[in-house]
Amino acid sequence: MVLTRHLRISKPLRLDPDGMSGEYMKIVLLCLLAGLLVAAAVTDIRSRIISNRLNIAIACLAPLYWLASGLPAWPDMALQVALGIGIFGVFAFLFALGMMGGGDVKLLAAIALWFPWQALSLLLVIMALLGGIVTLVTVIHHKVNKRVGQPEVPYGVAISLAAIWLVGERIFYQFA
Repeated sequence: MVLTRHLRISKPLRLDPDGMSGEYMKIVLLCLLAGLLVAAAVTDIRSRIISNRLNIAIACLAPLYWLASGLPAWPDMALQVALGIGIFGVFAFLFALGMMGGGDVKLLAAIALWFPWQALSLLLVIMALLGGIVTLVTVIHHKVNKRVGQPEVPYGVAISLAAIWLVGERIFYQFA
C-alpha cells in the first residue's frame, strides 16, 4: 500500500503544472530529434554507417519527450517501450536476412520510441515510398558511374526523411 501511494501511475507526470514549458520543451526536443535525423541521413550518405551514439541519443531523448508530453507511465510509456522493442525485433529479422543494415534497424527502433503506433504506421508507409526513390537514385548513380558489385542503398535517408515528416507535423500542429 505504501508503494502504490508513491507510484501514482494513473496521473501523468508533467514538467510543470500549467503545461506551457512542457509545450516549449516538446518543440525543443522535436527540433533536436530533427537535427539528429539530418545527421543520420548525412552520415548514411557519406559512409553508409549510422553511428550507435546517434541512435542512443535519439533513444535517450524520447523519455524526456514523454515527460514533456505528459504521457502516463502506465500504459503509454510502457507501450512506447514495447513498440520500440517490437520494431527492433521485426527489422532485426530483416537485418538477419540481409535486407537492412544494423544502423537502420537501431535508428527505426529509436524513432519508434517517439511516436504512437498510428504515426509509426504512417512513418513506415512514407519510409517505404522514399526508400524506393532512394534505391532508384542509388542504382542509377551506380550504373552511370559504372561501379562494380551491388550498390549499397543508404536507407537511413528514407528513414530519417519519413521521421522528419512526422516531426514537422507535430511542430506545426502546435500552432494550428
